[in-house]
Amino acid sequence: MKSKIVLVLLSLMSAGVQAGVIKGKIKDAQTGEEIIGASVIVKEDPGKGTVTGLDGSFNLSVNRDKYTLVCSYVGYKKYEVSVAADKKEIVIPLKSDDVALDEVVVVASNPGRTEAGARGIERQAMNVVNVMSAKAIELSPDITVANVIQRMSGVTIERNSSGEGQYAILRGMDKRYNYTLVNGVKIPSPDNKNRFVPLDIFPSEMLDRLEVTKSLTANMEGDGIGGAVNLIMKDAPSERQFTANLSTGYNAMYFDRDFQSFNHGAIVKKSPYEQMGMPEDSRVTMDNFTTDNLRMKWNKPLPDLTAGLSYGDRFFNNKLGVMLAGSYLNTYRGKESQLYYQPGTTHNGIEYRNYSSQQTRIGAHAKLDYHINANHKLTWYNGYMDMREAEVRDGHDDKEGAVRMKWNHQYIINSTLKGEHAFLEGGALRLNWSAVLSKAYSETPDNAEIFLLGNHVQTSGAAIRRWEHNSDKDKAGYLDLMYKLKLDGGSVFDFSVGGMYRDKKRDSFFNEYTFNSATGVKDPQYQGEDWNNYDEILFTPLKYGNISDPLNYDATEKIGAGYGMVKYTYRKWEFIAGVRVEHTNQGYTLKFPTENADPEGNQKYTDVLPSFHAKYGVHKNANLRFSYARSINRPSFFEIVPYSIINEDYKEKGNPDLKHTVADNLDLRYEFFPKSSEQFMVGMFYKRLKNPIEYGLLNEGQDTYYKPMNFGNATNLGVEVDVMKYFNWFGIKANYTYTHSSITTEKRIMDGNDVKTCTQTRPLFGQAAHVANLSLLFKSTKYGWEGQIAGSYTGKRLSDISNWYDDDIWEDGYMQLDASVEKSFKNGISLFAKASNLLDTPLLRFIQNGPRTENVNSERNNGNVIERKEWHGQSFMLGIRYKL
Repeated sequence: MKSKIVLVLLSLMSAGVQAGVIKGKIKDAQTGEEIIGASVIVKEDPGKGTVTGLDGSFNLSVNRDKYTLVCSYVGYKKYEVSVAADKKEIVIPLKSDDVALDEVVVVASNPGRTEAGARGIERQAMNVVNVMSAKAIELSPDITVANVIQRMSGVTIERNSSGEGQYAILRGMDKRYNYTLVNGVKIPSPDNKNRFVPLDIFPSEMLDRLEVTKSLTANMEGDGIGGAVNLIMKDAPSERQFTANLSTGYNAMYFDRDFQSFNHGAIVKKSPYEQMGMPEDSRVTMDNFTTDNLRMKWNKPLPDLTAGLSYGDRFFNNKLGVMLAGSYLNTYRGKESQLYYQPGTTHNGIEYRNYSSQQTRIGAHAKLDYHINANHKLTWYNGYMDMREAEVRDGHDDKEGAVRMKWNHQYIINSTLKGEHAFLEGGALRLNWSAVLSKAYSETPDNAEIFLLGNHVQTSGAAIRRWEHNSDKDKAGYLDLMYKLKLDGGSVFDFSVGGMYRDKKRDSFFNEYTFNSATGVKDPQYQGEDWNNYDEILFTPLKYGNISDPLNYDATEKIGAGYGMVKYTYRKWEFIAGVRVEHTNQGYTLKFPTENADPEGNQKYTDVLPSFHAKYGVHKNANLRFSYARSINRPSFFEIVPYSIINEDYKEKGNPDLKHTVADNLDLRYEFFPKSSEQFMVGMFYKRLKNPIEYGLLNEGQDTYYKPMNFGNATNLGVEVDVMKYFNWFGIKANYTYTHSSITTEKRIMDGNDVKTCTQTRPLFGQAAHVANLSLLFKSTKYGWEGQIAGSYTGKRLSDISNWYDDDIWEDGYMQLDASVEKSFKNGISLFAKASNLLDTPLLRFIQNGPRTENVNSERNNGNVIERKEWHGQSFMLGIRYKL
């Protein structure tokens, strides 16, 4: 018995001597980037193998004295290497399976599509840039660009009325201070008021990567004080590619609440005034209106539905690349609000508002690239983004109520033709050009609001119906000429000059009608007795609608710009110095001038915008950057038109005397990339703003107006930290931004019975001092599982500015938690689940306890008067994805 035990022990010891554990990493032979999900098998024992993890590493136990590892990955050539048993660690380089034909090299992988590619762009960039890859976007719990962008360092989002992200706020600077690019070209906005593009119109799956530039170079347009958001759309691959996805989900708000919808298909797109041919005599009767669109339904919504297709390939010996993509999203969202106190308005107790919103998004793009030869390339991009939203807002307090039925349609069309040309030996002289045609359009026809007193219709001012539409047509041309001069000793000069010209035309139409309860019928008309649905109410319109409002205008903007820039590279140093000159000619003409409004307005100014950037390679894979740039922010067309309108909560008013903003921006950042897909960044920034544009509440007589104004000069400074670390199966992404802004303005204060002026120092409008994101990622390539838990925190920020001392409205700190998980199979099919807003933390707006609120009898939080609370509900989604 003892002899048998000894034999077993000896055999185990012998096996232990022969067995060995090999650790290794697989990298791209050219770029050095770690390859995630590569296959590693033992040639002599095909059943034994593994795959690389999030950091490109693998561990494998092999019971052989000598063996051969076979490594493979899609798009790379198979690699074999012999390994001895005493070898403990190994690095395996895989060569890209690129195709070279007629001196045209087509790279197999798009920069920025992978996490390592995104880090490479950040490292090589001339200025301060953050990049999110297509892979990170795909794994994100978000389905629109607006929600995806909140995961990036120093970025928060402003939400729309249904709780979905809509606009980006960079480094605490309001959304107006950044601009949006598609494939590097600025696009117009369909927003009826502003220049900034609503990012929720873009489905996230259409992107190859998302770039946020935080410091501008001279070859970039200068109106980005906060920065620029660049959407890089899917590009043609080196080999045929087909993807498809389909998902469905539900919003938890409708588990125990009905969704309200109305017959928006019956809306008449043109107002009665337009239908009549815009006559001088514009009198109307009820015969000029339909009430079919006022029919309301209360039911459970259908599940959400999202779908996407993309196809890419190369033809004609790989000279022609084609990428076609389309997406469809139909979601049901909502919001529940409780309004407690609003300056300048009255409530009969708490006002309760329920929002029900159906959003439909359609996206399509075609991107073609043609390599004429090694030195000349043409690219033609065509994109169409469409969003339609049908929203019901149903609100009431103890005495009054109002229901609004609103349908909005927005779209953006962009066509961009680009040329890239190289001349002289080695392409020392290069010429790039772009010709751009764009149009943005928005319409809100027959926006109807009905007013109730208790359970009956108001007699006077029973309803308002409003027609609005605007378009923004944009023609632009860009030209860049670059020359590279190499000197002895390894130093290089890159000279570039260029310019752009944009001709923008915008038109705006506004037509509003007021209705009384119909005469000659029972008055008042009671719900449940005289009517059960809103299309059964009898109305009488006032004879004339409001068509003379200054919101009917034509506007133009012509911008011409030229720049010169030089880049000097020597060993570990890069210096870039440049200057940009921009001339702006902006004006408007009122279609129906009113007595108190200037029928025409114009602003002309020229800005000289210098910039300087320095980058030093501190040590391997690490850079130290310094940037200075001057930038501007122009008023929107809407803001300088002398209009007045009653909107969501307040009366709004334009400001023809509004000045444009000029800012000096400083950046300092240290960045370290330990591995190709990892990073550690810490940076500081400082901005000095002259005449920042902010919205405030202004008292004029008995009315309170919400108005764009220049309150004075401001400073904005802060610190950013960004960390990304991957282990074999686990990863961490974290970023934190602290922002401190300061502006001192005049305020009004009561001194007994007298109104006096004083000064108050406060943060900038919309700026949050603390912004943080933390994502925990896991990936088991061997078993096909990956997932993410993502939390984001946005600190307290100034929401609305009052002209009274200590009477501003603030938005409390907000925490959001989201999650996603995906299971992949070898046949190219993946199953995924996404969950957002899991905590359903209420958004809280308040007015700090001060002289104006001491005697306010309303609900309070920590002594502060609550202005409102809002909830949006959790959203869940299940889906399937296929890649070939």
